[in-house]
Amino acid sequence: MATEQIGDYEIEYSGVHVPESDGWAAWVEIFGPSPNPMHRQPVFPSQHVAVETSFGTEQEAEQAARQIAVDMVEQRHRKSTA
Repeated sequence: MATEQIGDYEIEYSGVHVPESDGWAAWVEIFGPSPNPMHRQPVFPSQHVAVETSFGTEQEAEQAARQIAVDMVEQRHRKSTA
């Protein structure tokens, strides 16, 4: 699972092989700011995103998961500054 820091948010994303299939699924988890630097505050629990899509490779699924996570963080940021 790849991890990336975007502003105050930490995103984790990955491509997960779908059992009994040749496809890959996109998975995302997002953590927000926490008053305790030793504790991550989950704001979006680990789950399958782009559920209607089966990706051909792990890398395709991982990149789709990353883009979805980035979009979610940006949308959350826009709502908090509006």
